[in-house]
Amino acid sequence: MTEEDCLIRVPGENSAAQYLQPLAGLLMAAQIQQVSPAALAYIGDAVYELYIRTNYLLPPKKSHLYHQLVVEQVRAETQALHLASLTPHLNATELDIVRRGRNIAHKHSRRVNPEIYQQATSLETLVGYLYLTDFPRLSQLLAKLSLVAEAEK
Repeated sequence: MTEEDCLIRVPGENSAAQYLQPLAGLLMAAQIQQVSPAALAYIGDAVYELYIRTNYLLPPKKSHLYHQLVVEQVRAETQALHLASLTPHLNATELDIVRRGRNIAHKHSRRVNPEIYQQATSLETLVGYLYLTDFPRLSQLLAKLSLVAEAEK
């Protein structure tokens, strides 16, 4: 089996997003509309972290450095910054999803400002929604993220 046989690629993409398998075909549009914002954030959290992990695969690193890089990018503070950088590029539907995600973030970590936590949850909700509904758009937005981590410097 070749590398090409193992990887799922989105034509024309040259980012870590090309390796994420969209599941949109498993759910109908009506079913996706029934998915709660909390469930979208749940799936978005997993997709976002997988994207970040995949992004740092090359060049090869020691496992503790992989961990440091990923933790730095999946922190609520970094996710809030990423949402802020993406907001000017979002359409009305995506902004509505972000708003719905912000409204579900009632609990928060004691170490994080509640507003930051809401923004991070909003990003996860958007990622989950786009993963299920419009994978090419998700790939386009993820490619806009600046993933320069302190651990890399």
